[in-house]
This record gives sequence, C-alpha cells and structure tokens, in this order.
Amino acid sequence: MRACIFESSMSILVNGSPTSDFKVGRGLRQGDPLSPFLFLIVVEGLAGLMRKAVEIGKFKGYRVNDDIQFQILQFADDTILMGEGSWDNIWTIKTLLRSFELVSGLKINFVKSKLYGLNVDSRLLEAGSTFLSCRSEVIPFKFLGIPVGANPRRRETWKPVVDAMSKRLSAWSSRLLSYGGRITLINS
Repeated sequence: MRACIFESSMSILVNGSPTSDFKVGRGLRQGDPLSPFLFLIVVEGLAGLMRKAVEIGKFKGYRVNDDIQFQILQFADDTILMGEGSWDNIWTIKTLLRSFELVSGLKINFVKSKLYGLNVDSRLLEAGSTFLSCRSEVIPFKFLGIPVGANPRRRETWKPVVDAMSKRLSAWSSRLLSYGGRITLINS
C-alpha cells in the first residue's frame, strides 16, 4: 500500500500541455477514492485499542445489561467513546487517544471533541474535560444529525429532523422527475 501511495509519479497540465513527471511527495491526491478506505483501515486501529483496553480491564464500557456493553461507535471520521464515569476511564481514554496519535500519525482535534456525562458528578465532568483538553456539554446532543439522549417518544425531539428532511424534499417536489430520476432520488 505504501508503495502505491509514495512511489508514484504524476504530471500536470499547464496550458493544455503536460509537464514532465515528478514524484508524489506526500499522500494521496485530494478526492482520491482510495483515501476513505485507507482512513477506515487506520481508525480501525483505535477500535482495536479500545477492545484490548476492555479485554484487560482498563476500560469499562457502557453496560446495557449483563450481556451487552458498548464502548466505541464509529462512522466515517466520527467516533463516540462510551463508558462509566470514572477517573480510570478518563485516564484510559487519554492514553488510548495519545497512543493512537503516535502510532497512526493522525492528530485528534480536541477542540471539536466533547465530553458528555449522564448521571455523572459535574465536578468529574469538568475535571475530565480539562484533563482531556476538550469541552464538556450536556445531553441531548446530535450525532450525524440525529438527537442522542433525548426522549425518542416526544414529538419535539424529532421536529428539527423532520423539518430538515421536509425542506430537502420540497426542493425536489417542484421538479418534474422521470421514473428513473425518482428511483435515483429515493436511493440517495
């Protein structure tokens, strides 16, 4: 994989004429379809670190019942780490994220990161967010546009989601679409 990325060469068009080839000095081209797949392979390493931490008892995930426990959810470049509200877990999160940065070469943006607590002492939440160099916020919050931690049975919870979807669909309803266009719209 490394050879495909770092040992390739390219040329660019200047006024319609190609330049001589030059070595690619760094990474993939912007928009390269291989880029998201490589990123997913790398962030799977974070999930592996978390699984190992749970396995050896360094991290206690969020327990739904005796059989089901969650500790990490990932989608594209978004990650949620879940666990008991304890200093041991906060310390382990810091260690895992720092280790991941060192091993992967990626940099975690702690300015965009947030610490949430459900039935957690507010002093632990504030101290934990300071230790992790991130903000502490309250539940409910949005993840991928969906409210998390709010009562799913309340109409007010879903109103912003329904309104946003209605707004998107209204733009399409005014257009005359062929049968194939409708299928494409539904599948997207």
